[in-house]
Amino acid sequence: MKKPICCHMHTRHTKSQRKTAIDLLGERGIMRSSELRASKIHCQTLARMVKDGKILRAGRGLYELPEADYSLNHSFAEIAKAVPKGVICLISALQFHELTLQLPPHAWVAIGRKEWMPRIRYPSFRAIRFGEKAMSVGIEHHVIDKVETPIFDPAKTIVDCFRYRKKIGIDVALEGLRNGIRERKAHPDKIVTYAQDLRIWSVLKPYLDATLAEISSEHT
Repeated sequence: MKKPICCHMHTRHTKSQRKTAIDLLGERGIMRSSELRASKIHCQTLARMVKDGKILRAGRGLYELPEADYSLNHSFAEIAKAVPKGVICLISALQFHELTLQLPPHAWVAIGRKEWMPRIRYPSFRAIRFGEKAMSVGIEHHVIDKVETPIFDPAKTIVDCFRYRKKIGIDVALEGLRNGIRERKAHPDKIVTYAQDLRIWSVLKPYLDATLAEISSEHT
């Protein structure tokens, strides 16, 4: 008995959606469900593909390919998708720039004071509200696993670590400062500029002076 024509059309349509989903995820790395729906891929198709192991539901509304070769910073790419207006900051930014040996249990993300606070269980992150000025300077865009990911630059990250030293610990801020200067990833003049603009210069100055003196003595 032949299948009705509508069943054949439905099967072809579903296969087309599956192929489109796999092609898009292969091209972009991670996608939100809203992005996939905009490409005319139905929620039912995504659910079946997850059940069949064709794609992975990385978190609420986040999809990726299960067999992809992801980098060590993959969680930052997932955060960039889950929190589109956030910026990787503090210890996580230090980690990305290889300025700390700390391995935080969650990603640190800066969001604006008036932004909606995301409520997601995965990826694990801790959001810190930054003022308008702090959110508008020092942002770099790095491509991690095909996802454009905003991360504060090394000098801005160091300054932010001193601003939030009570949350992350002064020892972590100092580690970032010393490594940033030693490895020439954060120029002292840039640190000074950020610190003055963000009104933390009086706190940071003695630490910067001591670090520069310490590093200078190592080369004499």
